Amino acid sequence: MLGPIEVWASGRPVDVGAARQRAVLAALAVDVGRPVRPESLLDRVWGERLPQRAQHSLHVYISRIRQALEKSGASGAVVRRSGGYLLNVPTEAVDCRHFRSLVRRASQRDVDPAERIPLLNQALALWHGEPLAGLPGDWAARERQAWQRQRIDATLHWAAAKLLVGDVTDVIESLSCLAEEQPLDERVAAQLIRALAASGRRAQALSHFTAVRRKLAEELGTDPGAELGQLHRALLRGEVDAAEPVTPPVPAARPVPAELPMDIRAFTGRQAELAVLDEVLPAEDGRLTVPIQVVTGAAGIGKTALAVHWAHRAAPHFPDGALYVDLEGFGPDGVPRAADHVVRDFLVALGVDGRSMPADHPAQAALYRGLLADRRMLVLLDNARDAGHVRPLLPGAESCLVLVTSRNPLTSLVAAEGAQPLPLGLLSAVEAGNLLRGRIGRRAAAEPGAVDQLADLCGRLPLALTVVAARVLTLPRLTLGALVAELRGAKPLDALDGGDEVSNVRSALSWSYSLLSAGSRRLLRQAAALPGTEFSVLAAVSLTASDERSVRRWLAELTDTQLLFTSALDRFSMHDLVRTFAVEVAAVDPEPERTEALLRWLDHQLHSAYAAATVLHPHWDSIDMAHHRAGVVPAFLACYDDAMAWFAAERQVLTAAVRRCADLGLNTYAWQLAWAMTIYLDRQGYWHDQVSVQADGLRAAIRSDDTVGQAHTHRTLARAHTRLGWLADVEERLLLSADLFGTFGDLPGQAHAHLDLAEAADRQGRAADVEDHTQRALTLYREAGHRYGQAMSLNAMGWYRAQRGEHEAAIEACREALTLLQQFGDRHGEAATWDSLGYAQHRHGDVDAAIVSYRHAISLYRQFGDRYYEADTLRHLAEAFAAADDRLSARQHWRAALRILEDLDHPDADQVRAQLT
Repeated sequence: MLGPIEVWASGRPVDVGAARQRAVLAALAVDVGRPVRPESLLDRVWGERLPQRAQHSLHVYISRIRQALEKSGASGAVVRRSGGYLLNVPTEAVDCRHFRSLVRRASQRDVDPAERIPLLNQALALWHGEPLAGLPGDWAARERQAWQRQRIDATLHWAAAKLLVGDVTDVIESLSCLAEEQPLDERVAAQLIRALAASGRRAQALSHFTAVRRKLAEELGTDPGAELGQLHRALLRGEVDAAEPVTPPVPAARPVPAELPMDIRAFTGRQAELAVLDEVLPAEDGRLTVPIQVVTGAAGIGKTALAVHWAHRAAPHFPDGALYVDLEGFGPDGVPRAADHVVRDFLVALGVDGRSMPADHPAQAALYRGLLADRRMLVLLDNARDAGHVRPLLPGAESCLVLVTSRNPLTSLVAAEGAQPLPLGLLSAVEAGNLLRGRIGRRAAAEPGAVDQLADLCGRLPLALTVVAARVLTLPRLTLGALVAELRGAKPLDALDGGDEVSNVRSALSWSYSLLSAGSRRLLRQAAALPGTEFSVLAAVSLTASDERSVRRWLAELTDTQLLFTSALDRFSMHDLVRTFAVEVAAVDPEPERTEALLRWLDHQLHSAYAAATVLHPHWDSIDMAHHRAGVVPAFLACYDDAMAWFAAERQVLTAAVRRCADLGLNTYAWQLAWAMTIYLDRQGYWHDQVSVQADGLRAAIRSDDTVGQAHTHRTLARAHTRLGWLADVEERLLLSADLFGTFGDLPGQAHAHLDLAEAADRQGRAADVEDHTQRALTLYREAGHRYGQAMSLNAMGWYRAQRGEHEAAIEACREALTLLQQFGDRHGEAATWDSLGYAQHRHGDVDAAIVSYRHAISLYRQFGDRYYEADTLRHLAEAFAAADDRLSARQHWRAALRILEDLDHPDADQVRAQLT
């Protein structure tokens, strides 16, 4: 498989036929030990170009393969099972599966580098050419590409292990060949540079960096990413550690995510479907016969309820936890959640710190797959639009089960990836009646006939049944017979009639809606028009311009009747069909009233976000915002933790709000909401989100010719590009931002842009420009009387000068910055400056002074609980003790740093471990 498709037995080749027959064997072999459905085999071998009598041809090929294998002594190697055809040979007999098994063993945390090397040598030795060589078609191309990525990853891990044990033998040659094959892969370039540096070939390492930078500029129009740029700067300073891995390592501790939504109370029915799902549970050794299960069916049929309920039942079989995401494939805006955003959220759940996350999407996806490689986890992907929506989120690990729900059949996922489909139909009459009885309780026993009539009127559709049952409970004095009569009289909205099932839902919703209080009806109509998928209590207060007590009463009524459900404490969301219904009935409200409600909600989000951002960064420069409308109640956020929690809950809602505002022409809201999100997104490392949000804000600011908005969004967009290593347009964008700030006399804004220009220049190794922009920023801050900005620019100046070896000038700048920061009481800025000062003092040879400065920084970081930077400075302090030949104190502080980094599941922990070995 990892080359031309060949079969060997007892040291001799086995003739398994011509190309098409070998393709059938390959399609079976990739899933060795698991049944492959005939339609999957057809898709893998022929794709969309099925010949006439393709099924017959498949049977013939399988018969010939079986005969050839039996002649070689492998009796019973191909068997027919209920789920399809199965290649019944040991997993290690198939090279691609044996390769993955060896790599997985080498990646386990308890395997040290010396043991890792022979495992990876053995894995890489299995390769003997292009995988699936000569096999045409999309499936083969996808498999080939995936295996090539795994080979590259394995080679880099092998090289890292060799460097860790100080053995450069063969590493440079292997990485040089890989670099020729993958000239744009920055991970390969970085590892080769490390190997060259380790062998004393610093000039070649610098030359290779220059060649890669030129290649990236010529072919992609971009500069090297942040990691490669940092490596280049370390190489220039002579500080490259050959043993330090370039690719982010697996976090030291392994968090166990528990992201499943709340289980469905009193779940009833679907026993046959639950039994089917139970069949895919892993065996005792953790192996899965079916790694992907797809639950499909119409809206309101109960897909999510079944999936969540079964996932809770199955949780004990997946000791490493469960990941969950609503992909919003059929959401109100028609824009599903992007897979790359989901991967980043999953990585955070798996313990990867946002600030250390890889910048590019492929590296994030590779890290995601790597983290799941040796785990037994359940991944629930809810509301997928199509197979393409799901594929980037598939782990690839045999020990992880992926459960997908969708309104669409996802046929290509079934055919190409071997997913097992489970289509859901209507509940049986018995199941529908039992669902109602379970929810209604004792009243059902008194009127059994009425229960059956209610089930029929709901079309045995779970969503309609749930809504009607909830309404029954709120009307205890009416008989069920009377309720049946009322429901029969309810008219579905003609505009929404789309078949019997849809009509049944609409009838149930229309009837339940008609019995709501006026306030609850209005809240439902107005909430349905909001961007995002959920909202808070205070958002509802502002939306309706009502008092909180009334709003809570209405929310309770809506949740009691199952028209809303609580997604978290004091947060609410609604089913897509309920939203569609509510949007339709909202047509009764005058357009100005609907617009005013939306604007009140936007005021709430904007002023709450501004308040939260101010808590996170009290010295942040404000912007001119209009006062919020009457009836709006912004969130009150008393402390840093409150502000962070508010942003965490609202991040996706705010992102959707920015886009909605940009689309609707609410331009000022769009860029100001984007501006208010800046601090949170930057501190959490959500730089891809920052790019998306600021791009929407910039689009709105340009449309309205708002120079203030353009200045801010250009600058923040450039900062995000810098963090991601996308430096091609950063200088141009920041210079434009500085010019725009200048047009309306905003000197601090110009200074901010120049400070960012200094950072970009530093990343590109342009030392003269770094100094020029830092000095320009300081001059502008002084001209504006912006003392906080002066402190920040002096701190930056001190750090950059220390990097260049200008230690006395660096110390002077840091001390001046400290004097200013202490006047502001900015402990965070003060801590960072003490760290910079310590760095300059250490490099200047004054180790004792450096130790004092580092201890000041650590004390301040501990006061406001910034554990990452506490650990970072503890590492600096340990290095200072090591320079003073106090190895005992050095190891003590490295251990303290390591404990924190392990608590944070931060990948820097591996670097500290290397110091302690």
